[in-house]
Amino acid sequence: MGFTYRTDIPDMDEYYSLYQSTGWNADGLWTKEHMHMALKNSWHVLTVYEDNRLVASGRIVSDGVIQCYVCDMIVLPAYQKQGLGRVVMDQLINHCRSRGIRWIQLSSAQGKSGFYTQFGFQERPAGAPGMTLFL
Repeated sequence: MGFTYRTDIPDMDEYYSLYQSTGWNADGLWTKEHMHMALKNSWHVLTVYEDNRLVASGRIVSDGVIQCYVCDMIVLPAYQKQGLGRVVMDQLINHCRSRGIRWIQLSSAQGKSGFYTQFGFQERPAGAPGMTLFL
């Protein structure tokens, strides 16, 4: 069966299960409610379903004018290496482009930067401006 792409907010339990598949929340810092609120506060959300099962997602936070930040690009492990992440990323980039956003940023999981370079993303050189504070 084919995949269905949607832009509505997914079910809280389904999304939490998808998010947990990444291992990014192994210590349980973020609850289902946190993740659901993050989705609701996003500028744009794209989800992918197969037979009504959530299998992939990506979202953007943005000021809607100048820049945006791609967050939480997730594909269930069993669905990786099938092109779903590429379709999601293409659609997220096109959403930005169609609204005049020209500056797209993201943070890549360790070992995944090669995925993003195929879309034109460039790693910041060592010593380049940019900092992070994780509380």
